[in-house]
Amino acid sequence: MPAKFQLGRLLITPAAQEKLTNDDVLGAIRRHVQGDWGDVCEDDRTENELSLEQGYRLLSVYHAANGTKFWVITEADRSATTVLLPEDY
Repeated sequence: MPAKFQLGRLLITPAAQEKLTNDDVLGAIRRHVQGDWGDVCEDDRTENELSLEQGYRLLSVYHAANGTKFWVITEADRSATTVLLPEDY
């Protein structure tokens, strides 16, 4: 499936890097760029679809193999995508 948007520069917070595996991160990035927003609520899913069209920030929520909840956020200008834990926000 092709990418729906540009990721920009890929970043990860130190806490996320410590708790997540490369497979967790790469799998989430792959899903995120294809428009699979993971475990977001229906309102956030709708917001992401609008954001794709209008050029706003995109948020996905995933769970690592070890159960750790983490987010993937792409900035509105598509300059960067960050993998982070909710407590990093």
